[in-house]
Amino acid sequence: MKLTRRMTLAAFAGMLALGTAVPAYAADLIAIITPSHDNPFFKAEAVGAEAKAKELGYEALVLVHDDDANKQSELIDTAIGRGAKAIILDNAGADATVAAVQKAKDAGIPSFLIDREINATGVAVAQIVSNNYQGAQLGAQEFVKLMGEKGNFVELVGKESDTNAGIRSKGYHDVIDDYPDLKMVAQQSANWSQTEAYSKMESILQANPDIKGVISGNDTMAMGAYAALAAANRKDVIVVGFDGSNDVRDSITSGGIKATVLQPAFAQAQMAVEQANDFIKNKKSPAKEKQLMDCVLVNGDNAAKLETFALTN
Repeated sequence: MKLTRRMTLAAFAGMLALGTAVPAYAADLIAIITPSHDNPFFKAEAVGAEAKAKELGYEALVLVHDDDANKQSELIDTAIGRGAKAIILDNAGADATVAAVQKAKDAGIPSFLIDREINATGVAVAQIVSNNYQGAQLGAQEFVKLMGEKGNFVELVGKESDTNAGIRSKGYHDVIDDYPDLKMVAQQSANWSQTEAYSKMESILQANPDIKGVISGNDTMAMGAYAALAAANRKDVIVVGFDGSNDVRDSITSGGIKATVLQPAFAQAQMAVEQANDFIKNKKSPAKEKQLMDCVLVNGDNAAKLETFALTN
């Protein structure tokens, strides 16, 4: 009897212990997967999505794939294994991601993509991205104005596997190439990296000391380029970025980098979570899978109003 009683008590204690662990998994879970938070843009996405998920009553699982498609696939497996109700994803490659998102769909988990598109439709429920072409044209128009429509310039391009890198570059050139006195003397990828942009800019500057401007595919590379120019005592070179980060805001307000293009990372991520919530609770898909959010030029006139990838009033 005593043995039976001890076994019963042990079983009861085990049930209690299990019961205390259940809420962490019983709550509806939304997985949020982005590139590295070393880039403030991706961190803002994760923070915005997590805040909105918790506001709507979900548990948030925040993961980082480091632009590694294999790691991304493993993280989607994790989300599937944890029984996520939805995945918010800034993906690791337009082609490489299709199979991973399809895998989640096959497991009954809808994906809501932000920032970067994939080369397939009907796999993700939503693809919410900045209007990169429109934003790049805004940045290019400001660059042309700052350059006085003439002079040698350099373009730093993002990661070649990222669709946005190509779209932004096309947007830049569809404006700049109309000005024959603006001559591109170098175009190199710095893979969205500040460190790589610094190194590339050092080499480009040695080969092309007469450059007048640098137009960059994102703010992180713009910061690296500007640091290299400053180290070479070339603060006269005009630098324009793309993203709308606080770091570039501070550089603009202090007279460094001249302009950037704000893409609403925080709002975009929150919109994805809201659409995921509507899908989970009401089985309602957005009217369109692909959704574009317009970008805004940020320069000395409005940089002080910029905070965490959003303009304040």
